[in-house]
Amino acid sequence: MDTKIGSLGTCRPTSNDVGSPPNGTVSTIQNSVSPAVINSSEATLGRHLARRLVQIGATDVFSVPGDFNLTLLDHLIAEPGLNLIGCCNELNAGYAADGYARSRGVGACVVTFTVGGLSVLNAIAGAYSENLPLICIVGGPNSNDCGTNRILHHTIGLPDFSQELRCFQTVTCYQAVVNNLEDAHESIDTAISTALKESKPVYISISCNLSAIPHPTFSREPVPFSLAPKLSNKMGLEAAVEAAAELLNKAVKPVLVGGPKLRVAKGCEAFVELADASGYALAVMPSAKGLVPEHHPHFIGTYWGAVSTAFCAEIVESADAYLFAGPIFNDYSSVGYSLLLKKEKAIIVQPDRVVIANGPAFGCILMKDFLRGLAKRLKHNNTAYENYHRIFVPEGHPLKASPKEPLRVNVLFQHIQKMLSSETAVIAETGDSWFNCQKLKLPRGCGYEFQMQYGSIGWSVGATLGYAQAVPEKRVIAFIGDGSFQVTAQDVSTMLRCGQKTIIFLINNGGYTIEVEIHDGPYNVIKNWNYTGLVDAIHNGEGKCWTAKVFNEEELIEAIETATGAKKDCLCFIEVIAHKDDTSKELLEWGSRVSAANSRPPNPQ
Repeated sequence: MDTKIGSLGTCRPTSNDVGSPPNGTVSTIQNSVSPAVINSSEATLGRHLARRLVQIGATDVFSVPGDFNLTLLDHLIAEPGLNLIGCCNELNAGYAADGYARSRGVGACVVTFTVGGLSVLNAIAGAYSENLPLICIVGGPNSNDCGTNRILHHTIGLPDFSQELRCFQTVTCYQAVVNNLEDAHESIDTAISTALKESKPVYISISCNLSAIPHPTFSREPVPFSLAPKLSNKMGLEAAVEAAAELLNKAVKPVLVGGPKLRVAKGCEAFVELADASGYALAVMPSAKGLVPEHHPHFIGTYWGAVSTAFCAEIVESADAYLFAGPIFNDYSSVGYSLLLKKEKAIIVQPDRVVIANGPAFGCILMKDFLRGLAKRLKHNNTAYENYHRIFVPEGHPLKASPKEPLRVNVLFQHIQKMLSSETAVIAETGDSWFNCQKLKLPRGCGYEFQMQYGSIGWSVGATLGYAQAVPEKRVIAFIGDGSFQVTAQDVSTMLRCGQKTIIFLINNGGYTIEVEIHDGPYNVIKNWNYTGLVDAIHNGEGKCWTAKVFNEEELIEAIETATGAKKDCLCFIEVIAHKDDTSKELLEWGSRVSAANSRPPNPQ
């Protein structure tokens, strides 16, 4: 979620090829271009898949080898424009593809049959929940074994090989099982184009004995995809704009709130154009942080109910009309279903649907078309922003620390704020980092990502690997709790192999702090590791790596100076020792409300 609207890292991918053309739609075939003939040794299924991945912008593919995908990996490696990155496990390979897709617009991973597929499944489910186009490729059984009564290794011991496929059917938007060459070209192209059109993961299984075989359908360079752009229903669009304009123009103090589906709808730019034209106060939901520029003159912060940034909730919830663009109202984003919003005041704009208060709903309407049409019909009204400006009191600073006083988390993030620029990106792990990073003020061009809908702890290690690989010009700053790090720590190794220069702040507070604030118990306390020692062991003298352990503000300042100075070309791992009860006030409030929602008694029968 890059803060620069319309930039390469926000609502559209960075490549100018099929998956990510400059205008945010998919490129069309140029009639004057004749596909080049490929020599027979390269006209294989494996090379065709490799060329397709390069064409859509997935020039780095995250993989774990297994005997069913080894030949396929040979052919992916042989493609000049493709970089194969070996990960320590399939889960992290999937998380890396997720992080890569957030920046590049599409990601890809390659694993082996069932043992690899079911291991990566959790990451694919997360990408599905976050509307990320991700190509999950699995090396499948020999085509001669399909449909037979044989029992294969890497399976659950039954002759039915469809278990993996059935698992993926619920977390991907398309599944292609390629076990013959005649329709392989069509199956692969359909899967990839569906991922791009639906902005969801797809599953491609390729029999292990097919990747190296030439076939006439692969004898020419792949013709670029021609994916017809979606169009709005013009009559419905006009009716929806008219109904919304009528409601908003009658309002005294309307506001705009951006949601996470702005990205999948490619509506970020149109949303800001609406804010510019209307003069309305502009807020974001927590999972949309980074999709809307925080330097916008009418930006008022994050709307997150009781844990919103200062004075934002008061303005949003007291408004007499609010337009939510691409919202997701789940138990986490609604703080245990406690938002003080009224349906009759709300206009809900989803990627292809608009609902006006308690009144009409309009389908087949693209968000960006609706927002741009509405911008032309609204009267300028900056009352809500003026009210915000009138009541706003700047945040205070944390209490000054005594010399060598144990480091407090609010002091830590005071120093983190100073590190941010257009050349950085923030990755926030599930946990208290959600709340502390939400309060950071993102400068123009600073990237920001976290996984709020799925909330899988450990996601950030792989996602940091993938995001940093996709945008090497940015320095990623990741905030990871000790409990989350223990889930996926191994792929710090892959960051080192790739020469990445990420700064990881490991918050060591002795356990699963976010779970403690929802429901405490002994299971939330974890075994402490020597985290810097672990990373030093992984480093093992290969690659550029620097570690530090900080206990107080003085040591933190020194570590940051080193990481951004003498060690700026290294992967820097800074372990921050924090008290187990040192949490943000927002987590305390949010945790109690989510706990109350979780513990509701059953409804009477």
